[in-house]
Amino acid sequence: MTLQLLLCFIGFAMLYYGAEWLVKGSSSLARSLGMTPVVIGLTVVAFGTSAPELVVSLISSIQNKSMIAVGNVVGSNICNIALVLGLSALFQPITSHSSIVRRDIPIMLGISLYLLLLSLNSSLGRIEGATLFGGIILYTFFNYYIAMKESEQEPEMAAECETEIEDIGYVASRSRQVLLICAGIIGVVFGAQLVVNSAVNIMKVLGVSEKFIGLTIVAFGTSLPELATSVVAAIRKEMDISIGNLVGSNVFNIMSVLGAASMVRPITIPGGFLESGLIFDYLVMIFTSLLPWLMMRKTNTVTRGGGLLLLLCYAGYIAYLIMQA
Repeated sequence: MTLQLLLCFIGFAMLYYGAEWLVKGSSSLARSLGMTPVVIGLTVVAFGTSAPELVVSLISSIQNKSMIAVGNVVGSNICNIALVLGLSALFQPITSHSSIVRRDIPIMLGISLYLLLLSLNSSLGRIEGATLFGGIILYTFFNYYIAMKESEQEPEMAAECETEIEDIGYVASRSRQVLLICAGIIGVVFGAQLVVNSAVNIMKVLGVSEKFIGLTIVAFGTSLPELATSVVAAIRKEMDISIGNLVGSNVFNIMSVLGAASMVRPITIPGGFLESGLIFDYLVMIFTSLLPWLMMRKTNTVTRGGGLLLLLCYAGYIAYLIMQA
């Protein structure tokens, strides 16, 4: 058991640093090729920070551990809002751009509801996965169009994107860029393999379900990049980066991660969607996605009190999972 926990921790460390190296190397390469900070932020950085969830869910799907694949995404989305946003707001009340409340959070809610509808038949087939993955392509182009339009009208928006890219760091050497990208891919892939295998072994020792492991240990571990990025952004008072990173990550998790995983191998929910109790976890994900909108709809701010409420929701949800296990 101790060995498996150690291997799981090593896997999470490889996922975290692998994602960091991948984002740094690929964003530096993109800058050296002349891509603008807005485009880099919407494509390279967005996909890079979701790499841990993507690879973990892909490997879980290939190994026919579908509940880890689904639980990883659902649990990560709950963790991103209830734990990460809640913790960030405790450090610093988060005031965000009104477009996040008007546009981005409703999109996140809509995608979550769409996933619920797709899952009612207890499976995600290749066609359903293709609709999700097609959606992330449209979402990226839509964000690109909006970002370019807003950066022309509001120069400070472009400046925020440049600040975010500068914080990641720039590597001028082309050979080091390629080395970082390769090291990042290796770290993410092998880290994901370690996490999935050790999680399955822990599940066998503790006698708990795949769903529990996916929703808790794996979900928290793959949310570490978002946790680190958002807390640091909140401390620096870069609020739009903090909440924008979390909302964008949740959309990417559903559409690109589950979309890609179900296209590689159709995902079947063992025991049925309703019978397995997974519908409750979906509803918690939707509820926690709704809470920031309710908190921000008038003031565009998540206060420290709101952050505490989100953290209490996460603690209550984890307590429920432990009782069920």
